[in-house]
Amino acid sequence: MKISADTNPEIPYNCSTVIVGKDVSATGRVIVGHNEDDRGAIVQAYHVPRKKHRPGETVRFSDGSAALPQVAETYAYYWSEMRAPGQGMSFSDTFVNEWGVAVTSDSCVPCREPKGGPQEAGLGYGLRKIVAERAKTAREGVELAVSLVEQFGYLSCRSYQFADRDEAWVLQLTKGRHYAAQRVPDDEVLYIPNWYTIHAVDWNDSRHEQFYFAPDLAEFAEANGWYRPAKPGCRTDFDFAAAYQAGEESPSNILRARGAWRILLGREPENLKLFSAKPDRKIGPEDVKRVLRSHYENTPDDATNGYTRNPHMGLQAHFTVCSCMTAESCVIVFDREPALTCIWRAAPVPCVSPYVPWYLGISAAPEGYAWYDAETAQRTHFSPAESDFRYDPRRAYWAFQTLRYLTEFDYQGTNGEIRTSIRALESGWAASEKAVKETWCRLKGQDPALAQEFLTGYTARQARTAWNWANATVQKLGDAKIAQNSAPQGKASEK
Repeated sequence: MKISADTNPEIPYNCSTVIVGKDVSATGRVIVGHNEDDRGAIVQAYHVPRKKHRPGETVRFSDGSAALPQVAETYAYYWSEMRAPGQGMSFSDTFVNEWGVAVTSDSCVPCREPKGGPQEAGLGYGLRKIVAERAKTAREGVELAVSLVEQFGYLSCRSYQFADRDEAWVLQLTKGRHYAAQRVPDDEVLYIPNWYTIHAVDWNDSRHEQFYFAPDLAEFAEANGWYRPAKPGCRTDFDFAAAYQAGEESPSNILRARGAWRILLGREPENLKLFSAKPDRKIGPEDVKRVLRSHYENTPDDATNGYTRNPHMGLQAHFTVCSCMTAESCVIVFDREPALTCIWRAAPVPCVSPYVPWYLGISAAPEGYAWYDAETAQRTHFSPAESDFRYDPRRAYWAFQTLRYLTEFDYQGTNGEIRTSIRALESGWAASEKAVKETWCRLKGQDPALAQEFLTGYTARQARTAWNWANATVQKLGDAKIAQNSAPQGKASEK
């Protein structure tokens, strides 16, 4: 099995996902936010085109033993690839395909091991990629994932989130072939750190309006001593999270859940492990960004002391939603037209990186945001080159990472300037959204290829603007520090 946070108990788990149901969304459609937290990871982003496959072709992934027939044609998709030194990462990449189906995930380790040792498990990384390549809706995604798990078994303890513009599903897996999936209510909002959140299951939901579950989910837990019904033979009191989660509740999960729910609900819920809740207002993309950037500012959990202490406090310290391990953050704002779905993307840490608009309907990723073609990246995902992790100014990743490194030396002295300029960038992009969409619609009526070319060019220009901003901000902050250091004693503070 490949190296990842799931297989190293010394690394805390810190991913976060927010899902906003369409009826409580300020956009009228589902919104998804995700922080991907992985120690030592670098990130590339790709547009992967549709691909036709030969008859008899099979699909295999080097982190598992599953082999399955390939379909005649796989869909195009946006792919955010996490690369880590060594043997790669099985459980970290984010996908949004051409139909507007998004796939994110969060680790939920540890889960309970059954009597007799682990169940057979042959599928890991392939689950998310196959869903991106084959599903037209979020429901199709969860159905496909369930069928794969039942056939091959799964390698990890994890929560997958599948979403489209109209609905979102959460699929929570244990090692082996046991799972529960629940639909996020349209009038509720969800936050998950790194624990199971599905509790009661409707055993009578044969039409899968709200649930999918392994046929022997409760029986298996009962046979292993993880669950005992209050009334023999009656399993209405079954709780998936309570039965299958192992170990104590992580302080990191508690802190992040408390901080996220305070923003989303304006209060701290009695049960931090709740699946979802009804907000008392509409939740928009800016609210989701605020969650993903949170260090618990102005709450009892704020340990920064006015940023005199760096909020990114290390692997064994006070974990925040935006943390020292955050490698990328995204807010996926779905549109009626899948091509106009916007992936607002920030890397590495969103508190000092702007969310840049990447439209789904592009034909190629902006130059410099990936240094391989998609096929090479897929082929080497589990065997990355050492050079991938060395500083290279030709790669956009390093501009943002350099800025992030600079802030770690003086967060208090740098974050004000950075946040002010980020607000200006993001406000400008938000103000342009309407015109971008109107132009795309007009061009699509004339020639769909022109419309795609327009979105590709627009996305590329904004990505380059953000890259230039990162470089300029490093220089501006550095020059300001030199000027401060050069000032006569006492003058710097007066300034």
